[in-house]
Amino acid sequence: MAMSAAATSPSFTLTKLLSSPQIKQPLSLVSPHKKPNFMFPSSAAFTPFPLKFHRTKPFKFSTTSTPKISATISVGDKLPDSTLSYLDPSDELKTVSVSELTSNKKAILFAVPGAFTPTCSQKHLPSFVEKAGELKAKGVDTIACISVNDAFVMKAWKKDLNVGDEVLLLSDGNGDFTKAIGCELDLSDKPIGLGVRSRRYAMYVEDGVVKILNLEEGGAFNVSSAEDMLKAL
Repeated sequence: MAMSAAATSPSFTLTKLLSSPQIKQPLSLVSPHKKPNFMFPSSAAFTPFPLKFHRTKPFKFSTTSTPKISATISVGDKLPDSTLSYLDPSDELKTVSVSELTSNKKAILFAVPGAFTPTCSQKHLPSFVEKAGELKAKGVDTIACISVNDAFVMKAWKKDLNVGDEVLLLSDGNGDFTKAIGCELDLSDKPIGLGVRSRRYAMYVEDGVVKILNLEEGGAFNVSSAEDMLKAL
């Protein structure tokens, strides 16, 4: 009698072969030329080993790095001359050079990233307005705030904060002085649209030569207040 198609199929043949009582050893599908290093008894429970991945260093996806606090200008250097501007009480545009501000004088020049910005308006400029008397008592002749804003904005800021004559608010509108001393702060990638401004700093200058330079990292406000300058003088 002919066998059925199922009985002659490869799977049926393999199943019958594996269950044959004539096979004394378990059938191994490993090559007969290689002996396995170990065998598990049929009753042993197989426990998988957890896979462990090791990294010697964490992945970093940020392309930014901590900037080094540096500038073209440094203590002991003579300031480059440049022209700054302001509007007088009658709204007439006036100019003053850096050499006029500092020659044969003791001057404090401090810079802010922008007029009307929070830290500049609430802390930095007010600190020098408040401490102007104490600074001048130490021999300071001129205190000037410099920003890469136009003269109209600087006058409006002065009026908004009710700043008198104790601190000059000067415009470095094109950033010429800021670039000359290497203190540019590029904020063009920020959605607020500040563009290239000045890093925050405060410097004490005698006869045009930098004696103290408190330069901040970007727009931070940690070492450039009037209080910091008073401690350094």
